Amino acid sequence: EVRLEESGGGLAQPGGSLRLSCATSGFDLSGSSMSWVRQAPGKGLEWVSTVHTGPGYIYYADFVKGRFTASRDNAKNTLYLQLNNLKIEDAAMYHCVNLQNGYWGQGTQVTVSS
Repeated sequence: EVRLEESGGGLAQPGGSLRLSCATSGFDLSGSSMSWVRQAPGKGLEWVSTVHTGPGYIYYADFVKGRFTASRDNAKNTLYLQLNNLKIEDAAMYHCVNLQNGYWGQGTQVTVSS
């Protein structure tokens, strides 16, 4: 059974930080490109980042460049997203996804408020 379970969301102040994790099982994470997407209330899905299998092949949406850092630990079957310098507009449900196979996690909620 394929499982993707996000955690680490919560409430942060503008300028604050959070670290999201996505624990995976049931498929080979080391051979999979993985992405983070987000959805704010009343808005559509936004692509945030993709972490490919090769070292250094990590891509970001322009609106998070320099603030968010994606990484993976294949030994732990876990994907990470470090969120720094958070902005109000970063508030959303964040999902880790395997777009190639259509695997999605339930998401973790990030709230940014003073």
